Amino acid sequence: MPKTGKNDHARKDELPSTLQRSEQKAQDTFAKTYDSALESYDNDESRAARAAYASLKHSYEKVGDHWEPKEKRGPSDKRAAEGVDSSQPTAGGVDANASKEHLYRRAQELDIDGRSKMTKDELVKALQKANDAATRKARGD
Repeated sequence: MPKTGKNDHARKDELPSTLQRSEQKAQDTFAKTYDSALESYDNDESRAARAAYASLKHSYEKVGDHWEPKEKRGPSDKRAAEGVDSSQPTAGGVDANASKEHLYRRAQELDIDGRSKMTKDELVKALQKANDAATRKARGD
């Protein structure tokens, strides 16, 4: 199902819930990439969704239950930097390539306990966990 409507903007009802709570540009980035990839990959929805998330993560990071613009565009983690054949785990929308200070500020926003003693990798994992919990809560799960 196409994610972009006749007005060339994302069709909110076709988007993942985290994108429904995000700004229009994030929604459009995901939707347009998805639609283009769906056509390119012979209607393979799974592959189109992966391409759309990869495109989104280049400019946005997941913060709680929604996506916000990144301070600096680029790959969000080792997997994104290495490409589709990477065996690295994904950071789930957390901008793992951001500075430790940036990750710490995000952890403050999400009120993550123990953040001042965490390493960069621990902050990334804690942010992933907090984001997942916020998304579940927003969905009513």
